[in-house]
Amino acid sequence: MNNSRSAQIVAAFLLTGMLAFGGAVPMLAEANHTEELRVKVGSTVAAINGEKQSINKPYIQKGTLMVPLGVFKKTFNSQIKLSGTDVVKIMDGPHTVALTIGSSTAWIDGKKVEMNAVPEMKQGVLMVPLRPVAQGLGASIQKNPSGELVVRLKGNDNEDADHEQSEDGIDADVGKTKIGNSYYGWSMNYPTGLVVGSSYDESEDYINFMDAEGAYYFEILVNAEEVKLDADDMLQQLVQEAKSMGETVMDREAYPNAPTPYARIVAKDTEGVFWEVRQYYDNGRLYEIYFSDNEASNYKDLQKYAPLLNSFKTSFNTSDHSIKDLSTVEDGMTTAYNQDYGIGLTVPAEWSKDNQNMVYESKKGTHLSLQVTSAPKGASVKDWSDQLAKWMKDVFVTDAYREIDSYTAKVAEKDAQINKFEYNFGDGWTTEYNVLIQEKGYRYYLEYAVPKKAEEEMERFDSILKSLEIDFETVTENFGRLGEDPYLIDKTKSVTRSSKKYGYSLDIPRFWTPLQDQYEKSKISYQFTGGYFSIQTNEEISVELAVSQMKESYIEAGKSRKDFRLVGTESITFAGQPATSFTYHEIENGIPHQGKQILFEHKGVTYTITSVMNDANRTEVQKNALDHALKSFSFNE
Repeated sequence: MNNSRSAQIVAAFLLTGMLAFGGAVPMLAEANHTEELRVKVGSTVAAINGEKQSINKPYIQKGTLMVPLGVFKKTFNSQIKLSGTDVVKIMDGPHTVALTIGSSTAWIDGKKVEMNAVPEMKQGVLMVPLRPVAQGLGASIQKNPSGELVVRLKGNDNEDADHEQSEDGIDADVGKTKIGNSYYGWSMNYPTGLVVGSSYDESEDYINFMDAEGAYYFEILVNAEEVKLDADDMLQQLVQEAKSMGETVMDREAYPNAPTPYARIVAKDTEGVFWEVRQYYDNGRLYEIYFSDNEASNYKDLQKYAPLLNSFKTSFNTSDHSIKDLSTVEDGMTTAYNQDYGIGLTVPAEWSKDNQNMVYESKKGTHLSLQVTSAPKGASVKDWSDQLAKWMKDVFVTDAYREIDSYTAKVAEKDAQINKFEYNFGDGWTTEYNVLIQEKGYRYYLEYAVPKKAEEEMERFDSILKSLEIDFETVTENFGRLGEDPYLIDKTKSVTRSSKKYGYSLDIPRFWTPLQDQYEKSKISYQFTGGYFSIQTNEEISVELAVSQMKESYIEAGKSRKDFRLVGTESITFAGQPATSFTYHEIENGIPHQGKQILFEHKGVTYTITSVMNDANRTEVQKNALDHALKSFSFNE
């Protein structure tokens, strides 16, 4: 949380309207300006006035393409209104299209029209037939060679459009009187004018809301909490949190006898904004609510919202169809999407998600990642596969790596090479799948690694692979030449780096990943598969004292860590300087590794060079790269 909760209100209000489409809000339509929508069956990417945005996946119903109702608001600035409990009106200029959910009958400019498909709710979003609605609004529709439907409409100056809610805003959810999240198990009454905030977290454990006028704001957070908390515990937590943020607690109370015990406080933050904060504990989860009325001048002004806040429940009744389910989780899976690369897939809802870097992980250590690189000219998928196999043999010793299977399959409607193998750092075997797709000059790589302790997650691989969707046009439109696959970097190649301040240089293998590579600072460090390398300089301590302290630390480690042993200590010459070298071996977290530290002094600066490598990764290729780096170290005399 920010030091001032007021900052959250401002940020939330500025983001109003950036809702389910996952991107910036398109500019409002200008009169006589042609607006354009491009959609494709099965693709979660739409081009809205030239800007790519994510949408709920269009699909075919009885030969008709179904699209989210909100695309008409987003693209053409059409007005959307409810009439009754199941009728939606889409208005643009002189045209009005009225649809009834579940009915094939539409009224277009007062004329009855029969459609092949019927509007229906899918994952909480109203899907409507594209063609009859678009044509009813006066738009033209064409299909381009790539299979996209291109919808164009001359813009109308809808002055009142901003005051209407599309289906992205909660007011447009037909027949819904409550909101909630079925995955995290909460629900509450449906406040008038509520809009889902743009900060809806990918994991669904955090969401914020505000009303359409910006008068109030609230957020809901859900966290796993193994230790059971009673109402007094929660009250103490709330008070301490408020005080730590410099807030003044105006009112407080614990409710131990409520159906779900909870605690609440009302606090005034450093900006003078009043907040009501609540905590509920149920089923191993801590539910937190932060609510603020931006216009409140006294803590008692929040009392008018008590019916709304009191309606919060730590449960979700799936048979209650009046609840708008904000969760996108189906069968324990949720959608992940990267807009830049046009890649979408489903992953387990409880996994951590980094859509920007396309990295997803389970709490048990299963790892899923995707990356896109440029394909070398003339190179085939087989070349790529062979290179990856060689790379694995270069970084794992023979008894720590084994190939299991290799086959081809259709993935994202393309031919893919799938390789299965196992490796062991020393703490148990991990099974990994590599999925390789090459298309339009780019390579799409998916990696799915499952450690032995999480082998039950192996069965999810097929469902994840089946869910993978790639809009291959997106990369060609968004990117030029991309970087090379880091797995394929030649391990014999290096780059010379140097430090002017400390007057040294050395060759760094190109396949090492920099952690700290600013050579004018006191420390540089790199990592590689199963290994680590660093150089630390110190101008405050002599080399004699540094060596003495190092010996003491090794002696202590030998006494306190049962799997640690000092292999040897040597006096050597390094880079022309007398040096002391320590070599040790240790098993840490089940992984055996060997480390070396070399200490020496040059012009009043003490240097410590550290290298560590797992036993499983001490191949000739890896050792040669490390030896080359050490031998290349020299001072620029």
